[in-house]
Amino acid sequence: MITIPYLTALTTYFSYGLLFAFGQIRDLFRKILDWWSADNLQGYAPICLGLEDFYIRRLYLRIQDCFGRPIASAPDAWIDVVERYSNDNNKTLKRTTNINRCLNLGSYNYLGFAASDEYCTPRVFRSLETFSASTCSTCVDGGTTVLHNELEECVAKFVGKPAAVVFGMGYVTNSAILPVLIGKGGLIISDSLNHNSIVNGARGSGATIRVFLHNTPSHLEEVLREQIAEGQPRTHRPWKKIIVVVEGIYSMEGELCKLPEIIAVCKKYKAYTYLDEAHSIGAVGKTGRGVCELLGVDTADVDIMMGTFTKSFGSCGGYIAGSKELIQYLKYTCPAHLYATSISPPAAQQIISAIKVILGEDGSSRGAQKLARIRENSNFFRSELQKMGFEVLGDNDSPIMPIMLYNPAKIPAFSRECLKQNVAIVTVAFPATPLLLARARICISAAHTKEDLIKALEVISQVGDLVGIKYFPAEPKKQQEEDGRLKLD
Repeated sequence: MITIPYLTALTTYFSYGLLFAFGQIRDLFRKILDWWSADNLQGYAPICLGLEDFYIRRLYLRIQDCFGRPIASAPDAWIDVVERYSNDNNKTLKRTTNINRCLNLGSYNYLGFAASDEYCTPRVFRSLETFSASTCSTCVDGGTTVLHNELEECVAKFVGKPAAVVFGMGYVTNSAILPVLIGKGGLIISDSLNHNSIVNGARGSGATIRVFLHNTPSHLEEVLREQIAEGQPRTHRPWKKIIVVVEGIYSMEGELCKLPEIIAVCKKYKAYTYLDEAHSIGAVGKTGRGVCELLGVDTADVDIMMGTFTKSFGSCGGYIAGSKELIQYLKYTCPAHLYATSISPPAAQQIISAIKVILGEDGSSRGAQKLARIRENSNFFRSELQKMGFEVLGDNDSPIMPIMLYNPAKIPAFSRECLKQNVAIVTVAFPATPLLLARARICISAAHTKEDLIKALEVISQVGDLVGIKYFPAEPKKQQEEDGRLKLD
């Protein structure tokens, strides 16, 4: 867990308090000015109420130019970012015809498949000509092509499970699957920092939800023991089913899951394990098979394996892999399979082709080279940021590295200054993170060259000095240069 320095926490609270106070004063004057104006709601209740609406109007809109920036190219190592301007203090943004060529440190293009690829792209074009852009049907009607069957077999083989089912959207994979797997009388024990799709899926299931401290197997064991002893609320009957839900790599922290220890706890208490590998499948492990391969875990010990195709494979959609009985049950009962349009055939072909490249089935060693490059790039970039004095979260081998910003004023300052120097950075703040823990999240790709990374480090270092987010003493420059040369060699 992150330990925020006392002074930093104090100044961050003060900054938010100042913004809140001025926002309330502005709202008060607005109410006075609008006192005699006609009520245009005509008896309807306001749709937007409470602090959420206040936060959007008085805090988010001030910095909304840092989010939702439109791009005009494929999300490769470099992207074309469209310039925008505002004539009403950032309430609305208008696009211009000007385009900035920026180094892309924000996309989940871990293996570089999001841009044109010599093996994948021609096959995707051929599938588009053969199958069209959409099946215009659900999987159970006319929406299953030979590509979908091939994709499910390919994914099952790749992750090491007997069977798999694919969906057209990664977010829906979690939010629609959990209510099918468990319901009233069941217990979901979720990591405190699990993704919103897991949170929504757990809430929609009707099961009882308990949370354990982020990535802490000892606390998971405490929660499991306590819940098994108490049983269901009021009746104290035994739980019908217990599922422990964790992620392979946590998207806002860049941390690897302590999977071996968590599986040991789940086995001890006869609980099912649900592993979300959205950010780890294809990105880590010797052959790209995710955290199970990286941490030496047998996939047979993980009951439900979930992942998405939107990161390492340059496509869209998600999958669930498990036993044949489980997958057959999901195909009969899951709304995302029964009622949603199946994954686009060109998207399916892109995933199949990307997996073949990763496994070397395209007849080249490009897949192994991509996996080695993303590992080298990630570890090099993380170590250099730490040497500069930034507070960087996450573990080695993880392509996600958040840089802590904390103060709300530093969120737009860091983002805008980086953009001025043609580096596109993603900043993340409340409600995606806790109020005090705003950060810039950097995503490294195998498509980045060493020159790209060195340029990014120079820009981030300059902006870090300007904004004041180097919370630790930096290493002497000579030492940094020597270490950098050694890593490059």
